[in-house]
Amino acid sequence: MATKITPLGRRILVKRVSSEEKTAGGIFLPDTAKEKPQEAEVLALGTGKDDEGKDVKDLFTVKVGDKVLISKYGGTEVKVDGEDVLIINESDVLGIVG
Repeated sequence: MATKITPLGRRILVKRVSSEEKTAGGIFLPDTAKEKPQEAEVLALGTGKDDEGKDVKDLFTVKVGDKVLISKYGGTEVKVDGEDVLIINESDVLGIVG
């Protein structure tokens, strides 16, 4: 059974895009030496309600499918169907790639 997570409020569900396993010089990096990638794909948008319950869904700057740059240490990591994903605040999105 597939698990579905719908972020609440102005939060966004993203999946990090995997980083390069090889340096420009041709050296392969073990998983422990890699930095967390800052590029991610938007999987789902939050409910779009603010603290007072007002609908703000139209105020999201990103949309599902966008490639974005995210802050390195922001968000909460969760596993969904065996995959690592992140729930972040929209304010943790630094920019849209592309």
